[in-house]
Amino acid sequence: MTLHLAEPATAPVRTRSFHTMARRALEMLYQHRVLSTQQLHVLLTEPEKRPARPVYLLGQLGDLQSAGLVDRVRAQGGGSGPGRIQSQPYLWFLTDSGAESVEEAAELPSRPYRVTPESVAGARQAHTLAVNDVGVAFAEHARRLGHECGPLDWTPEVANRIRDGQRRFEDDHVISDAVLNYVHVERGRRTMLSFFIELDRATMTSARLAAKLHAYGRLYEYVPQSPDRARRIPNATRPAWMYNYPVFPRVLVVLDAAPPRHGEPDRRPQRLAARTDDLYTRVAADVRLNRLKDDIAIGVTTLQQLQQHGPCAPIFTPLLRGTPANRPATTDFYLATK
Repeated sequence: MTLHLAEPATAPVRTRSFHTMARRALEMLYQHRVLSTQQLHVLLTEPEKRPARPVYLLGQLGDLQSAGLVDRVRAQGGGSGPGRIQSQPYLWFLTDSGAESVEEAAELPSRPYRVTPESVAGARQAHTLAVNDVGVAFAEHARRLGHECGPLDWTPEVANRIRDGQRRFEDDHVISDAVLNYVHVERGRRTMLSFFIELDRATMTSARLAAKLHAYGRLYEYVPQSPDRARRIPNATRPAWMYNYPVFPRVLVVLDAAPPRHGEPDRRPQRLAARTDDLYTRVAADVRLNRLKDDIAIGVTTLQQLQQHGPCAPIFTPLLRGTPANRPATTDFYLATK
């Protein structure tokens, strides 16, 4: 379908003037900030109707780019030389006009952050794409299994306050890489699940990652204090997370690592297994988290396992249960009762 650009160039382009696929792509880019061509291809097309090459999608994205609503850059990586650069996938993001057009429709929660070519090409590019891969894996397996988890059912970089004060934002909040919602449907029974997603590419120390998990324990117990303590109301004893979540989300650590260079053996499984062991040891020594082990569920898996087997498979290692010698990686953390 062709574009309808009857409005003056000075007026915002309405998303409803585009084909459904183009409008949905705008919404996804608004929520997730940046997506690769392949990620959009998977999210926007049914598996049984998905062509091998996203020719039609690229045409729609090209129309959006011509209208000034989206832009693209090449992904980083792949070595040096022009041939290697051209082999990297395109990463798509909204321009200011594109973001304004989505906000004009008022169908998504407002996200004031604006993406620039510099931010897309920044140091967190691989991390951002890997977080998207986690959401895509959940959405793909939900579609296959008849569950519910769509392209807009995860929100990246969600901040929750963990203490009162006016310190640095990072000190007063725990910032999840994403919050993901999933509805498991089985024999007519619907189980609503939510996850705090922590994507670890082995670029931070295990101590720092464990400290972030500790912050979730603080979030679970954090009760905001009224400025006027003499007039405090009964609800002031209610933890802050209860205002945002019906139950405390499971904390899911998804491990990933850069692929080996050409000719090198792939040691990622061993590296990620060692990472899991280190994380288990540190969490086992955390007094707060162990005190809350009946209230908080923390599990670890790898991005490869999640993509290959899906979230319903026994691929999660629990961090607050078992012992170092008896820690079954087959535990169904996904639906396990806390």
